Amino acid sequence: MHLPVAILAGGLATRLRPISERIPKVLVEVAGRPFAEHQLELLHEHGLRRAVFCVGHLGEQVEAALGDGARFGFALGYSFDGPTLLGTGGALRRALPLLGEAFLVLYGDAYLQCDYQAVAQAFLQSGKLGLMTVFRNDDQWDRSNVIFADGQIQRYDKQQRIPAMRHIDYGLGALRAEVFGRYPADQPLDLATIYQDLLAEEQLAGFEVSQRFYEIGSHAGLEATQRYFAQRKGFGC
Repeated sequence: MHLPVAILAGGLATRLRPISERIPKVLVEVAGRPFAEHQLELLHEHGLRRAVFCVGHLGEQVEAALGDGARFGFALGYSFDGPTLLGTGGALRRALPLLGEAFLVLYGDAYLQCDYQAVAQAFLQSGKLGLMTVFRNDDQWDRSNVIFADGQIQRYDKQQRIPAMRHIDYGLGALRAEVFGRYPADQPLDLATIYQDLLAEEQLAGFEVSQRFYEIGSHAGLEATQRYFAQRKGFGC
């Protein structure tokens, strides 16, 4: 089963102002190209061929820039936020007709070098309703928010962090569409809430990755990502 990927790209990107006031975050230039192009190129390298951008703020620019995805070897779809913003979970629920019964999900500001096919396989073999990838961060690049031991997520909380949390939500997950049936359609819903609810029900699988994440959600993150691509280009990779 080849899973599509939902790319969450509908936020206002307030931490990236003033850059994000006139251009959506996924189109911010990194190493001479819109960030989304780097993201799609990476996903294509890992065998993914279908993606749905969940867009909102300046979303028309994203569709105009990326089109149907053919030049990237992708079939791209777009799901636009409605008049009321319903959060990351709400954006996914709105995109379900384009995603099908199971899908990967990642943030539109994240560059994640991991084995996407292994993640998808682990999710499908787990038999659970969701999966979260985790990375041992030790508060190095962001605040850790996960306790992960013996191959399992034992605690996840982005608000109330404790010293025992050494891992972080890496930014790539997987979900089954049936998860969304339990939540009111007209109420805001955050992806983190979905993960926490699934964890409480022992329906959240965990998958540990080994390479650090890069992100462009903040000016510091954008600068670090720019440096990474500049260094990689310098080594001819």
